[in-house]
Amino acid sequence: MREAIYVTGAGIVSALGTNTRETLAALRSRRSGIGAIRYPDTVHTRFPVGEVKMSNAEMMQCLNIPEEEATTRTSLMGMFAAGEAIAQACLHEEDDLRIALVSGTTVGGMDKSEQYYIDFLTNDTRNAYIATHDCGACTEMIADRFGFFSMVDTVSTACSSAANAVMLGDMLIREGRADIVVAGGSECLTKFHLNGFNTLMILDEAPCRPFDATRAGLNLGEGAAYLVLESEHTLRRRNVAPLCSLAGYANTCDAYHQTATSPEGEGACLAMTKALESARLNPEDIDYLNAHGTGTQNNDLTEGIAIQRVFGDAIPPVSSTKAFTGHATSAAGGIEAVISILALQHDFIPVNLHFAVPMEELRFTPATDEKPRGALRHVMSNSFGFGGNDTTLVFSKI
Repeated sequence: MREAIYVTGAGIVSALGTNTRETLAALRSRRSGIGAIRYPDTVHTRFPVGEVKMSNAEMMQCLNIPEEEATTRTSLMGMFAAGEAIAQACLHEEDDLRIALVSGTTVGGMDKSEQYYIDFLTNDTRNAYIATHDCGACTEMIADRFGFFSMVDTVSTACSSAANAVMLGDMLIREGRADIVVAGGSECLTKFHLNGFNTLMILDEAPCRPFDATRAGLNLGEGAAYLVLESEHTLRRRNVAPLCSLAGYANTCDAYHQTATSPEGEGACLAMTKALESARLNPEDIDYLNAHGTGTQNNDLTEGIAIQRVFGDAIPPVSSTKAFTGHATSAAGGIEAVISILALQHDFIPVNLHFAVPMEELRFTPATDEKPRGALRHVMSNSFGFGGNDTTLVFSKI
């Protein structure tokens, strides 16, 4: 029998707020966090984004970090989100428990590297930030904030990074390499990544419209989210209540294209199918599907085709929450995992904002009513990365 792995804590920072309470309130009131860009110093101000509504200085002040300390936006958001998850799980240093941190990011400390690059070349006043550039450095800064992690690891698989971090966390517990894992991801918005997506010509100058026939691209976002994962053994030993179980997962790679997914949605189809097998569930058991749903022509069509292949006539309510948060790239899988768990806990469907015109290629439309068909028991969350690195997570009520 497959041992259950439980979620005992969840933390989130995004354009919707700096904790789960604010996030839930925004979702229930259908209040998007997407707006005009504020923090990166960019000429591309025509693109709306989902920014965390705090400056680096404000976050450092809240976290009591000295203003002269070299840190990055990615690590600061990660500290906030991981801190909430750790507090909810009543987690603290215990001598005989091995606690690991697995964090996903791809941009890492690029926000400071692009800000101080010329300075690095011309003088030595900002050299401390060179060491903060690496993706792993951001994870180390988050870990140092808490001081009790016996293992630290960084996952970088583009937009599936945080979901893969959760998957890896589960594996570490099952393989006896860790007793408890804090897993998720953090990613800040930068000029580097705004320019990159603009070069791909997949940014929308209006609020994004996932699964809508008029969709014209995505809105970038930022944020962080983490889950505390543990086995029944440590859960009972620590006498903590689980939020839900991580029932199953899968990662696949169709390797079809550097950025696009295959026309048949092969990788997405395999990820969902194998995640269901891992959870020992049938397609009709899924009560809500949080889709990757970026709002691009390619993703929404191919993911929609994959959903139809997997679920047939039993397609559950489907929505993308990226119209709320923007696409937080490497952090998206963590953010949407927490949103999926909030939906599971509170028995509601996060609606698909801005949907108006059905896609003629699909036989389903995304959810615009938050009332589920019944109590939610099992929810699925999709996170698909560049290169066809596709990951699906399944969470279940206890």
